[in-house]
Amino acid sequence: MGYFVDKEASILRVLSDPTRLRLAALLAAEGEMCVCRLVEAVGQPQYTVSRQLGQMRAAGLVEARRQGTWMYYTLVKPTCRLEQCLFDFLAGGLDSDMVAQGDRQRLRRAECRNSERGIR
Repeated sequence: MGYFVDKEASILRVLSDPTRLRLAALLAAEGEMCVCRLVEAVGQPQYTVSRQLGQMRAAGLVEARRQGTWMYYTLVKPTCRLEQCLFDFLAGGLDSDMVAQGDRQRLRRAECRNSERGIR
């Protein structure tokens, strides 16, 4: 198989996990955010969310940056048609899904722990 088919298959494998799909949908809809807010939104332990984000990062789907002790994640800029279509869908295509609605409601209430220290 060619590079692009391998990359597309890798992306689809990563998004086949429900938690990773939920995380990708939140990042697509809301943009960059701290892992602590993602933890609140999906209601999973921090180590689980970090492990899932690590797998997404290894597949080239998200980028991370460190600010103090916290990691911030964002979806990569699309490099192929599949990524662009998926990111567009994830940004709003799951709006009617009850789980996605709950994730977004929890995200709206979630406060970044960095804000307590004056860090955004």
